Amino acid sequence: MALDLESGDPGTTRETLTVSLLNRAVAGLLARGFPLVRVRGEVSGFTRAASGHWYFALKDDNAQARCVMFRSRNMLAGRAPRDGDAVEVLAQVTLYEPRGEYQLNIESLRPAGQGRLYEEFVRLRERLGAEGLFDDARKRVLPPMPSTIGIVTSLQAAALRDVVTTLRRRAPYCRIVVYPVPVQGEGAGRVIASMLARASTSAG
Repeated sequence: MALDLESGDPGTTRETLTVSLLNRAVAGLLARGFPLVRVRGEVSGFTRAASGHWYFALKDDNAQARCVMFRSRNMLAGRAPRDGDAVEVLAQVTLYEPRGEYQLNIESLRPAGQGRLYEEFVRLRERLGAEGLFDDARKRVLPPMPSTIGIVTSLQAAALRDVVTTLRRRAPYCRIVVYPVPVQGEGAGRVIASMLARASTSAG
């Protein structure tokens, strides 16, 4: 079978194609023409099939692309993405031949913009783990009915009001203490660590 795919003129085909043969030819072109590509977009229409495979679309303001991430790959991705999540994927551009629809066959997935900052976080977590800071022996047993709950966050944090409202509704007997800290920007880490130490001392 030979196709003149440059001209786009169906009259240059040397034979009449079935739909199956056409889709197979296009699938081959996509496989050869696109190496693994990195794509950024917003997750939409996420579903998890009974097989464990993930199906969703990646979209931006102007377009969308169908995606599949097979179970053997998504098991390595951590938590499943949710609709609205901004993600970066490494994917092979393929054609789902039965429907003639192109899709991204995803090899890996991570939150968008994770990159260097996430790698630094992983290294920090590993270093702190090696120092034994996550050992069970260091953990405190929480009382079954706490009388005071401390919240270390920014006073402008969107979730603070929700947390306080929920505690007022579900645990009205608790005293709530908010320890205000900046949650981003230069020096935020030092302030958060200092406030956590203060909260820990107060709890003790």
